[in-house]
Amino acid sequence: MKVAIIGAGNMGGAIARGLANGHYIQAQEISVSNPSAGKLNALKAEFPAIHVTHSNKEAAEDADIIIIAVKPWKVEEVLKPLRLRGPQILVSVAAGLTFEDLAHFVDPEMPMFRVIPNTAISEGASMTLIAARNASEEQTTSLTALFNEMGRSMLIEEKQFAAATSLTSCGIAYVLKYVQAAMQAGVELGIKPHDAQTMLAQTLEGAAKLLLNNENAHPATEIEKVTTPGGITIKGINSLEHDGFTSAVIHAIKATL
Repeated sequence: MKVAIIGAGNMGGAIARGLANGHYIQAQEISVSNPSAGKLNALKAEFPAIHVTHSNKEAAEDADIIIIAVKPWKVEEVLKPLRLRGPQILVSVAAGLTFEDLAHFVDPEMPMFRVIPNTAISEGASMTLIAARNASEEQTTSLTALFNEMGRSMLIEEKQFAAATSLTSCGIAYVLKYVQAAMQAGVELGIKPHDAQTMLAQTLEGAAKLLLNNENAHPATEIEKVTTPGGITIKGINSLEHDGFTSAVIHAIKATL
C-alpha cells in the first residue's frame, strides 16, 4: 500500500512520522510533497526511506491513498490539478470541508474519507474521527488501521463531526484548562509548578486508562471508588458542583456548535 501526503506542515508531518514509526506500512511506501524544502528535509533526515518531493502530482500518481493535509482554503488549488479518481482513495484532514465540497474537486464517485485528528497526534495519542463516503468495508478497515498507528480512531457519520470535534479537538483545551487551574491550586498549597504539572498529567493518564482499558468502565463508577463517606474527595466533588462545574463543561461544549 502506497500513501501520499500532500502538505508537510504540523498535521501532515505528524501523520508522516506516525505512519513511518508504525507497523502497518513501511517508510518507503510513503511520499510527502510540500512547496518548501525545510520540512521535507527534516522528514528525510528522520526517515531516509520516505520519498519527498515538491510535486504534488509526483507524490500522488502511484499512491493508493492520498492524504490532503493543507489549509482548507488551499484544498481546491491542490486537488483540481491532480484529477483524482477511483480506485485511489482520497483522505481529507481539512476541517470544515464536507464531502459535497470535496466532490467538486475530484471524481465525486471515488472513495473519500474525512479525518479529523487532534493535536495529540504529534505524540501518537490522537483521538481521530473518521467519516466515509463511497468506501468499501475493506477500504474503511484499512484507513482506520492507518490512523490507529497514531492513537485511536473512531468511525462516525459526517453529520456528527461538529459535536464530536467539540469532545476531541476542543476537548484537549478543556482538559488542559483543568490542569492549568489545578496547577494554580497546587502552587498556592506549596507544590512546585513543574511537580504539580507532572502529578496532574500522570493522574490524567491513569484516569484515561481506567476508562479505555476496561470495557464496562464508566466515569461515575470510578468516581464512586474514591468518594468515601465523609472523605475529602466527596467534599471536593460537591464544591465543584456547587460552583457549576458540570454545567460549565456542558455549556462550553455546546458553545462550539
